[in-house]
Amino acid sequence: MARDDLYIAVPSSFRCPISLDVMKSPVSLCTGVTYDRASIQRWLDSGNNTCPATMQVLESKDLVPNRNLQRLIQIWLDSVARRQLDADSVRNSAAVPSQNQVKLLVKHLDINCFSSLTKIICFARESEENREFLAQMDGFFSKVLDFMRNAESGIKIVEQVVKILDLMLTKISDKKPLLETNCLSTILLVLQSGNSDSQIEAVRLLESIAVDGESKLKIGEKEGLVAELVKSLRKENPRLIEASLSFFIAITMPKRIKTVVIQYRIIPELKYLLSQPNTTTSITEKALELLEELSTCKEGRVEIWHDSVLLGRIGETVLKVSSNATEHAVAILWSGCYLFRDRKAQEAVASSNGMTKLLLLMQSNCSPAVRQMSGDLVKVLGVNYKLCLSNYDTKTTHIMPC
Repeated sequence: MARDDLYIAVPSSFRCPISLDVMKSPVSLCTGVTYDRASIQRWLDSGNNTCPATMQVLESKDLVPNRNLQRLIQIWLDSVARRQLDADSVRNSAAVPSQNQVKLLVKHLDINCFSSLTKIICFARESEENREFLAQMDGFFSKVLDFMRNAESGIKIVEQVVKILDLMLTKISDKKPLLETNCLSTILLVLQSGNSDSQIEAVRLLESIAVDGESKLKIGEKEGLVAELVKSLRKENPRLIEASLSFFIAITMPKRIKTVVIQYRIIPELKYLLSQPNTTTSITEKALELLEELSTCKEGRVEIWHDSVLLGRIGETVLKVSSNATEHAVAILWSGCYLFRDRKAQEAVASSNGMTKLLLLMQSNCSPAVRQMSGDLVKVLGVNYKLCLSNYDTKTTHIMPC
């Protein structure tokens, strides 16, 4: 697992007391001691009724998954993998393979494939010229995709393949093979079990192949894929969250996909992102852009406009985040309150001091479209906005540009 030359110490709590190996599936006995499932199951199946570490007689042989420990072990494994890749990059940086060496690596890719893929990645990273060389090599993409199609490929091999494909996105002319069921299943595996960098690369890969209605539907209807991407919005990785939001924005044009995404409860996740104080500007903009897209279908409109807390979060972004965020937020409010005249949406905006912000926004240096939508909103909320503006001090210093 960890190479000796990296001198990586394994935390003692990550080792199974029986096998002394890092636990793959930690489970706890009623005594509170945690073991790897395979090891303790063999112990119990052998007729033992005691805890191997304490020798206490077991009142129950139930095995309770230790989710927290499993999560910590996975985080540690990811960090080890990154250190190994960093070490490989440093070691190989002075020895980028030549074109002839790469030809041999590709030709014999099934032999010592992990090492060969690592060297090919090093070669591809080096220059645009190298990536063009790989793209024009007969059979290169076919060989790489064979690993994606093969259910026996290990996660580390698949991660390397995804990394290569991510580097070569602009060079792949025919992306249809990536829409095969086996390839989508492999991408799902990376999203579920890969390290954070690989997950980001997998999301970017998905976005790149969602080029038309047919491909978007195929990706959106792949069992488990949308659900896993919605989960990624709760992970503490801004780059992964941003990549996932970009993917959803790209894929949700067809109404069927909007419906699928909404069914997997993406709107509460977007509400959560907007409520976090440390959410980046880029993530806020993308969350609002996605909400604007989802509000174009009935299911999205109902869920967004009948959630006064969410509408409040959307209203709070006006004039506070960026001009892009303001534009998306106003478009959502305009759609609900003015275009569709939803009474609950109107009440929520009115009760959250939305009128004041709209008046300020109309005097700011915003776009004509935003100013027009703000005026429409003021009208529909029952205020003679021209009279209000004539009496409003236009020199108020706290007005911010949108």
